[in-house]
Amino acid sequence: MVDLFAGIPVTDHDRALAWYEQLLGEPPSFLPNDVEAVWELAEHRYVFTELLPEHAGHARHTLFVDDLDAWVSSIEARGIEPADDETYGNGVRKVTYRDPDGNEIGFGGEQLSA
Repeated sequence: MVDLFAGIPVTDHDRALAWYEQLLGEPPSFLPNDVEAVWELAEHRYVFTELLPEHAGHARHTLFVDDLDAWVSSIEARGIEPADDETYGNGVRKVTYRDPDGNEIGFGGEQLSA
């Protein structure tokens, strides 16, 4: 088994906590300390924010999801607009969001035929 913890350095813990709750649609799964917040996205697969101002803005993560349109619609309903929405030649679509520090969180999935 492999557990994944993907880190996202931020400059403001409270601001990041609020933004990622809005993006992911739920509060963190747990708060291990005063400077980190952890969301379990699937069994043994986590993303976490950590107060590391000197490294903030450089994270780039892409999550592949089963129903990309549903994810994008729910994120939009919570008030976050994508920074980019692109479809590659192989039919994969990626919708990218940027947090207040500029960290990139993308959601990818297959482009469905109309």
